[in-house]
Amino acid sequence: MKTAVFSTRRYDQTLLSRANSDGAHELLFLQDRLSLSTAPLAAGCEAVCIFVNDDANAEVLAQLARQGTRLVLTRSTGYNHIDAAAAASVGITVMRVADYSPYSVAEFAVGLLLAVNRKIARASMRTREGNFELDGLMGFDLHGKTVGVIGTGKIGTIFARIMAGFGCQLLGHDVHHNPQFEALGGRYLDVPQLLAASDVVSLHCPLIEATQHLINRRSLAATRPGCILVNTSRGGLIDTEAAIESLKSGHLRGLAIDVYEQEASLFFQDLSSTIITDDVIQRLVSFPNVIVTGHQAFFTEEAIGQIMQTTIRNLSDFCGGMLPEDRLVRA
Repeated sequence: MKTAVFSTRRYDQTLLSRANSDGAHELLFLQDRLSLSTAPLAAGCEAVCIFVNDDANAEVLAQLARQGTRLVLTRSTGYNHIDAAAAASVGITVMRVADYSPYSVAEFAVGLLLAVNRKIARASMRTREGNFELDGLMGFDLHGKTVGVIGTGKIGTIFARIMAGFGCQLLGHDVHHNPQFEALGGRYLDVPQLLAASDVVSLHCPLIEATQHLINRRSLAATRPGCILVNTSRGGLIDTEAAIESLKSGHLRGLAIDVYEQEASLFFQDLSSTIITDDVIQRLVSFPNVIVTGHQAFFTEEAIGQIMQTTIRNLSDFCGGMLPEDRLVRA
């Protein structure tokens, strides 16, 4: 199939081409993000391959359908950037990557927690300037602390297993209880109870209508004072303005995020020589107890390789008339 691959970076092109080494599919690599203005670039392509900050809304999907697109692939597990109902209405099939190395995100979440708790990035910047003072760098032992995990699927449970290794007590929240999480000693609570009892809260749930701004002014007020919040899932889970207020008041001890609700216009590009007009993220990165990274938790050799292989497999399966349920996105 001729496929337009949007939001392409060098590693995307290299690894996707490697996964398509037999040349079964014609891949047209585009650096542009998918939007209504860039959709015409996919004219004549039966398939379109996108990433998390591409915008496959109803209007864009209708344009793609008029151009002959029959399949939209996303190089991700989440698909909140795709209007699945609109795709179905215009006859476009949507497929995703059902899973990839869950260790990549879980391990990165632990890294973010350690970095914000022990002020590692701040300490590194100090020593580069010859400042070896310890004032302002004190953290707390994770051993014996209570860690709340919201979303106990594969990634959340691996994160919990690592935290259990630190000697932490585990609390969880999920609509589906995972026996593997419970086997670690994890107890399930509702969200307000979990927030009130946790020294650390890590988010590992999908972004759906029910979880939009799951962390908001009300829920932050219910958190244990001095809590550290970690998010490696989707930016829209956190009301950023509310988090800033909680940080300013000192109620939230620290925030470590790899995702941001307005990241689409920022992430995956070099803006170091431009003026960033997003005042919210500018305020966030000014806090000494905040770490922001650019949606890189998934970015390991193992995870990216699996994502690209599954994406090509999705193309081939569609061509062969196979639509595996776990990789098919339905409205």
